[in-house]
Amino acid sequence: MKNDVLLEVNHVKKYFPIAAKSIFSSSTGSVKAVDDVSFSVLNGETFGLVGESGCGKSTLSRLITRLVKSDSGEINFDGRNFLNLRGSELRKERKKIQMVFQKPYESLNPRMTVGEIIGAPFEIHRVARGAEKEKRVKALLDMVGLSGQYTNRYPHEFSGGQRQRIGIARALALNPKLIICDEAVSALDVSIQSQILNLLNDLQKELNLTYLFISHDLSVVKHVSNRIAVMYLGKIVEISEANELYKNPKHPYTQALLSAIPVPNPDHKREQIMLEGDVPSPVDPPMGCRLCTRCPYVLPICKEVEPNFIPVSDKHSVACHLYSSVSNKPFKQEERPLSLKTS
Repeated sequence: MKNDVLLEVNHVKKYFPIAAKSIFSSSTGSVKAVDDVSFSVLNGETFGLVGESGCGKSTLSRLITRLVKSDSGEINFDGRNFLNLRGSELRKERKKIQMVFQKPYESLNPRMTVGEIIGAPFEIHRVARGAEKEKRVKALLDMVGLSGQYTNRYPHEFSGGQRQRIGIARALALNPKLIICDEAVSALDVSIQSQILNLLNDLQKELNLTYLFISHDLSVVKHVSNRIAVMYLGKIVEISEANELYKNPKHPYTQALLSAIPVPNPDHKREQIMLEGDVPSPVDPPMGCRLCTRCPYVLPICKEVEPNFIPVSDKHSVACHLYSSVSNKPFKQEERPLSLKTS
């Protein structure tokens, strides 16, 4: 893996205004879907992004691809500020970022044949037409494990796993550098999930692809990711290498997520960390740390000051006051969250 940065997200925000209930006001507030998020993805790696439903993961993916316009911040891709590109420059760079969507039943146009679906990027970007386009489409189908003879069939003639393979073939059509997998296997059966994950892994090695893998399934993310970011209520709270995150989670929210993963061996029981209360509304999130209303280790400072990212090792950072005071001195060991234990 090369250690150069392919994607860099700096202080990105996206607030969605709430429509007013009265004609005398334009809005009643805003949903803070993505609130000051920063991270980087290295060339050739798989970067996992995990969190509960509604935390802002999918919105963030759409901001990166510019399907949704960000309110502020920078998104640097392949050495260029992606948000400043317009017209032909944007079209050229956009080919390098593609998406595999969550639901294969909805992400494919039912009125188009497989050949038309996979061939659409060639037509839009004027890469290939006619016999050349047909040849490339068949090659892509072979690459994802489907027969080139399927070009004249429609999506309803395929299973969920086959449809997702068609979606992957479409994403590969323009030779992208980055593929964003937004819950790409969550709608599939477990046995089919493993097949798709193995396919993505083989394609990454063969084509030197970089993945931003978004999922709420922590077991899947651990299997495929090199590094992982944990997101809660519009903010990233912890970033670490995959093995380090699962062995030594620091943030109380990360610990609670990992403690909820079922243990395959019934003789080993993991101590489950329970977060009290419901997830706060993204319209009016708590002051200070977003987790302060649910955290079992909350301190007075957590309710007043938003925590900054603190490096706990060379490749592990966490945004939590339990690991740093205002003077950047570590808290006592007894004030820190307990480690996950199995008995």
